[in-house]
Amino acid sequence: MVNEMKAFQLAARGNKTEDTIIQVTGPAGPVFIGEGYCTIIAGPCAVENRDDYLHLAQFLASSGAHLLRGGLFKPRTSPYSFRGLGKEGLDILKEARLATGLPVITEVMDIRDLDYLVGEVDILQVGSRNMQNYALLDELGKLDTPVLLKRGFSATIEEWLLAAEYILAQGNGQVILCERGIRTFEPYTRNTVDIGAVALVKKLSHLPVMVDPSHATGKWDMVIPVAKAAIAAGADGVMVEVHQDPDHALSDGKQSLNKDNFLIMVNQIHRLADMEKKKLNTR
Repeated sequence: MVNEMKAFQLAARGNKTEDTIIQVTGPAGPVFIGEGYCTIIAGPCAVENRDDYLHLAQFLASSGAHLLRGGLFKPRTSPYSFRGLGKEGLDILKEARLATGLPVITEVMDIRDLDYLVGEVDILQVGSRNMQNYALLDELGKLDTPVLLKRGFSATIEEWLLAAEYILAQGNGQVILCERGIRTFEPYTRNTVDIGAVALVKKLSHLPVMVDPSHATGKWDMVIPVAKAAIAAGADGVMVEVHQDPDHALSDGKQSLNKDNFLIMVNQIHRLADMEKKKLNTR
């Protein structure tokens, strides 16, 4: 077995005795991500239009979400699928941030997009396809913006932590790890959720660990059970997709919770967080 202390020195728990707690501050105040907290990030896969996103954001803010997600650029397997509004969607994301008071997170796919995203969003997300985009990771490491790093769909835990090491090595210590399922031989789910990785990575590293049960399963009716399993395994929160009308979503509708199911999930997550003695971010 490779000595993890030599492989990923800065991400390793042995390098830092205290858990890393990341603070992001929206217009309504700070939100904390890390050990002892249970953070819920929610929103649609992609920002589709202004009115729908703002209405959904208001609902999420009043229903238990701590951060808003919304993709501007979507890496799609087919070039003919909806790939996001791009830069023009940023104004919608910023308007929702001000209207709700919640911090926002969006995915960055290209170094060139950093010029206008930095300072406008609170967390930059690196998707699974870019986990080993080392040029992008290096640039993110030079920033003072928190980065949510998703595990690549074929990445080992060591490769995932070494990707985080690229960011840490450049000076940005604000890295959040996100398990989103890995590719296996099982066809009944979009990916195979590695719940055991949550407990293992919490042991190996001081960095916060979250789980995305939407991308992990690809099925909305599995999102709540997997979200609960994630918190029980020690995850510091979950990131879920929520859409006002999943059947007509432009991307990933099959894995998106509707409003009613989001409320059910929040209620159950709250009870689990209480059992695990995790603080729920409050505004």
